[in-house]
Amino acid sequence: MTKAEFIAAVAEKAELSKKDAETALTAVLSTIEDVLADSDKIKFVGFGSFEVKTRAARMGRNPKTNEPMEIKEAKLAVFKAGKTLKERLN
Repeated sequence: MTKAEFIAAVAEKAELSKKDAETALTAVLSTIEDVLADSDKIKFVGFGSFEVKTRAARMGRNPKTNEPMEIKEAKLAVFKAGKTLKERLN
């Protein structure tokens, strides 16, 4: 599903115009980005949670030259599905 299709689905379900649905979605996504940038966790009971995890630095190999190289530490946004979402999917 594309972002445009998602906006259309939200607009239909919430009985909003597509423009209002797009504005709301943009605000929600922006807020999630801001919270995760501050390394906080967001919990939506039943749906799931978003949090930032740090992947440790490690040694890897350059696939082109096969030389060892250090892969730097990285922060990742992680989503963990909640109980209600897991049950619905299964």
